[in-house]
Amino acid sequence: MAFLEVKGIHKKFGKTEVLKGIDFSMEKGEVLAIIGSSGSGKTTLLRCLNFLERADKGVFMLNGEEFFNAEKSYKDSEIREKHKHLGLVFQQFNLFPQYTVLKNVSLAVELTVDKKLPKDEKKRLFAQINENSKAILESVGLGDKISSYPCNLSGGQQQRVAIARALALSPDILCFDEPTSALDPELTGEVLRVIRELKNSMRTMIVVTHEMNFARGVADKVIFMADGVIEEEGDPEQVFGNPKSERTKAFLEKSLENI
Repeated sequence: MAFLEVKGIHKKFGKTEVLKGIDFSMEKGEVLAIIGSSGSGKTTLLRCLNFLERADKGVFMLNGEEFFNAEKSYKDSEIREKHKHLGLVFQQFNLFPQYTVLKNVSLAVELTVDKKLPKDEKKRLFAQINENSKAILESVGLGDKISSYPCNLSGGQQQRVAIARALALSPDILCFDEPTSALDPELTGEVLRVIRELKNSMRTMIVVTHEMNFARGVADKVIFMADGVIEEEGDPEQVFGNPKSERTKAFLEKSLENI
């Protein structure tokens, strides 16, 4: 039984159909790379999975249970609960400039603490969250930056803070939307190293990326999207080494020329 199953996902914006029936599955601990040209639907798919957009049709199954069904309505409280299962790292970091690195990581977890708890219990939980956040920042190489503010960090460091923030909620699946697209080439490597280390810890991850060598070297499965559909899907050697689709071949030839 697959850990995540995506079945028949459709999404329109006005009259424009962006996703035209997306189906795929992945196992726990797998890394899925989604590649494709701009406008192919990659980011919209990721946003639907993370409830930042609502799919018009389709179903998500997580660990054998129905996680989302477009035919059903959900309360805001239910959506907030579902958000905890998927962490999303954005292209542009989206850090809070007024908060320190540590607060940026701990805040999302603090907001999940029940406000009705006794004061002493809340104090104990907040202290634990603080320590856990420090440990996560240490794991992404930012243990010495906990008191810094985003404006004092490089782009690569800011993206690592964003990864730490997503990890703090212990999501079942960690999603990345072009995690290096806003970075200079020399800063890209430090972020990709963190993602490689997460793979070694058996994290289940979905990575929308334009880094072809990274996708080939790290992913267990690769999906190539074009015009709102999955044009090709397989393991990296099949997709990169022996693509069946002419569109996949053309995309890879153009992409690899630019490396």
